[in-house]
This record gives sequence, C-alpha cells and structure tokens, in this order.
Amino acid sequence: MSWSRRLLAASAVGAGALVATTVAAGTAGAHGAMFGPPSRIAACYAEGPETPKSQVCKDLVADSGTQPLYDWNEVNIASANGQSQQIIPDGHLCSANRDKYRALDWARTDWPATSVAAGAKTFDFRVTAPHQGTMKLYLTKAGYDPTKPLKWSDLDLASPVAVYDTARTSDNGYYHVNVNLPQRTGRQLVYMVWQRSDSPEAFYGCSDLDFGSATTAAAAAPPAANTPSAPTQAQLDAGAARSTVSHHGHGGDLTAAEAVVASSGTVAVDRPGQDNLLLGLAGAGLLAATASGAYLARRMRGTAVSA
Repeated sequence: MSWSRRLLAASAVGAGALVATTVAAGTAGAHGAMFGPPSRIAACYAEGPETPKSQVCKDLVADSGTQPLYDWNEVNIASANGQSQQIIPDGHLCSANRDKYRALDWARTDWPATSVAAGAKTFDFRVTAPHQGTMKLYLTKAGYDPTKPLKWSDLDLASPVAVYDTARTSDNGYYHVNVNLPQRTGRQLVYMVWQRSDSPEAFYGCSDLDFGSATTAAAAAPPAANTPSAPTQAQLDAGAARSTVSHHGHGGDLTAAEAVVASSGTVAVDRPGQDNLLLGLAGAGLLAATASGAYLARRMRGTAVSA
C-alpha cells in the first residue's frame, strides 16, 4: 500500500473514532432518584410497576404505562445547562416538562407522603451514575396548595433546604444530603434540581412530605395515611432488564472521550470531571488528523501527476 493510501486509511479510522465518540457521549442516561424521602416515581416503582397499590400509582400506569417506572432514574433534561427555571414551565416541574413523565405533575393529595418534622435531616439519593455537580433541594412555601399544579413561585427558591456538591463517587450507590427543614404544616413538597457541572444535563424529582397539623408540627409528625417506601435492591435488579436507558461511560467508568485520549498512550487521564472538554479536545484532534491526511494525499497525487 502506498504512503498516500496509508494516510487516507488512517484518516478514515480517525473519522470513525470521532463518530463513535460522539455517539457514545450522546447516549441517554439514567442516574438516580431520591429514595429517602422517596420521590413520586420511586414510590410508585416500589409498589411494583405491574401491580401498583395506591390509586395514584395505578392511575399513573393506566395513563402512561409501566415504562416511566422502569426508567425511574431518568427524569432529566440533557441540555438544561443551569437554565431549569427558564425552560421548565409552571405545572411541569415534577416531570421536567417531559411527556413520558407527565403523570408526576398531577396535583393530587393522594401521592404517598413521608411524615416529617422541622429540623435537621439526612435525605438519601440513590445514584446509579455519580457525576460532579450541585444538587439543590427546595421546599414549598407555607400556604402551598397541593391541589394546584406546582409552580416555581410555590418554592422557596431563595432559601434551599439543602445545597449538596455531588462527586463522581458515591457511598455504595447513595448520596447522603444534609437537610434543614423549616416549620411547615400539612402536605408539602421537596423539589430536587441536580445540575451536573461536567455536562449541561440536569435531573429532577418531587418528594411529598406530611408535616402533620399545626399542633404536632414542632414534634414528630404522625404517620401519613399513605406512607411511601423506597425500592429495594431486589426490586431494582428485577426491573433492570425492562429499563430503556443506560448510564454506561459515566461515574467511575472512563468516558468515550477519555478512552480515546488514554488509548493514545501519550496523555494520562487525570479525571478532572470535564467530560465535554475532553470530548472537544479528542474530537478536534481527530478532525485535524483527518483534514491533514486528506490534504497530504491530494498533494502527493498532484506531485505524482506532475512527475
């Protein structure tokens, strides 16, 4: 094979690697949900996608099928980029404005609710692919009406009850978030926004709380009539094959871009968490190699003709 043909072959391989990198980086992700207190989707999954117990979860399956529950860890917007309030309209916060999860926005008082009282708590987020970013938890304001669709103005956005910096590692599949709940009464809601810092992607969730009556709010709230449970590991394992989303290449795994860099044997991957930067650098390098190969091949053909 001539030198020019070798250059063209190498350029084609580089272009193919770039395409593979881009496709892998765009794979739909599945990354987690609040388990303690359980989010709406986690609570319905725990009841069993095929055999839900509560009426609201039965209605969810009747409306949207079982797939949203099997995809419990994928309530996301891939291109949020810190603009959640601008791109998610009022009334669609719990679903992240995705039709697939529309039932999560239902303004009903029979969503399973966790009994709580004011004070310091630890919330447990089940993470299936850890990412660097910031998780913020917002509590609804006093006077929140659960019979009306949730609006941004219903949340105390100026004073989140928790701000938690997430890492690319977890505690056996969990983030443990320190939360300080203020005084409230009756049914309230915690809204989660988890914005990645290594990607524009963000994740969302709604967890229903019951603070009890005004006379019991300062003490331990009484058990709610419909207390949610978190899915067990056995349930997660049993339903994994029914999920339509993937989180390959995230968390502790090398991303596709990092794999390209590492495979060159010239750069050590330091794992700074900047997936997009690495992808851009790898892609730019491959594009440059492809263009250079094509240019040199044309020059060589021209030289051969003139000779």
